[in-house]
Formats: sequence, structure tokens, C-alpha cells
Amino acid sequence: MLIATERLVLRRFRPADAAVLAAYRSEPEVARYQSWDAPFPLLRAETAVANFIASDPDQPGWFQYAIERTAGHELVGDVAVHLHDNLKQAEIGFTLAKQHQKQGYAFEAVTAVLDRLFRVRGLHKVAGECDARNLASAGLLERLGFTLEGKLRQQTYIKGEWTDDLIYGLLSNEWLIPSS
Repeated sequence: MLIATERLVLRRFRPADAAVLAAYRSEPEVARYQSWDAPFPLLRAETAVANFIASDPDQPGWFQYAIERTAGHELVGDVAVHLHDNLKQAEIGFTLAKQHQKQGYAFEAVTAVLDRLFRVRGLHKVAGECDARNLASAGLLERLGFTLEGKLRQQTYIKGEWTDDLIYGLLSNEWLIPSS
């Protein structure tokens, strides 16, 4: 289950990760387009981490990879994968602490997870969805080779407003490890 890249290790969450998870999910810029509100309390992070630990990356449902920098063994974010019941499709999401954004970590981590999903698990399709205002996430999905499949207008009511959602998809026969 461990995935290693040049600068990162993607691994199962540990109980000791809860404080760091609470810290980066509490950053207003990180929480802006996500389903949770900032601040993200430590108790909520501990519960989330316990749920992450109990999940299985090879079974239907959500699995959360912790993204750890190899240098310093520092938790910098996470990649979520929702494996569908048919075991041939998944949805992917990602979150990175503000101070670790714009350094290529999300690209590196998501590339590694996608490679595992397509080459090891044999998935047919991976989808991604983001708030249409989240240009950084949309840009990352596009750099990874995802195709914009649609825009759902005023699809989600979150944090007191209606938001548009962008829907992306990547098929197994389109997967080529991209260069950043």
C-alpha cells in the first residue's frame, strides 16, 4: 500500500497525524473550496484519522493516503480515492497544506496514485470534481491529462452559496505518466 516517489511517500494515516491534519484543514485558503469549515477541530481530525486507518485501499469506499515528504518525514497533505463498488472506477481528490502548495507535491502525489490505480488495480476510469472557482485544482487535473467532461451549474450549496462544479475524467487508455 505504500507508494514512494522521488520526494514523497504516500502511506496510511497514523494517529499521530491528527494534529497536522487539523492544522492544514484549518487554513482558510485550504478549506475554501472543500466541504469542511475552518477551523477543523483536533477531535474531528482524530475521528477522521481513525476512519482513514480503518479503510482499505483495495475495497469499495473512500481511502485517504497521507502525503509525507521524504526529507524530514513531514505530513504535507492527502490524496483521497473513492473506489466504486464495481472496482473499475474511482473518484480522486487532494488537499495540500498551504505552505507546501506550488512546489509540485500534489502533481507528484496524484500522479503516483493514478499510476497505482491504472497500472496495478486495472481501473477503467478515474473522475475528479472541483468547485469551478478552484483554478489550481482544475489546472492540476488538466496537467494530469484529465478531460473536462462537464460543468454542473449551481450544483452544490456550500458555505452559504451555490457553486458550479467541474467534472473531469481520465480513462485508462489515456493514462500516460505526465511530465510536470
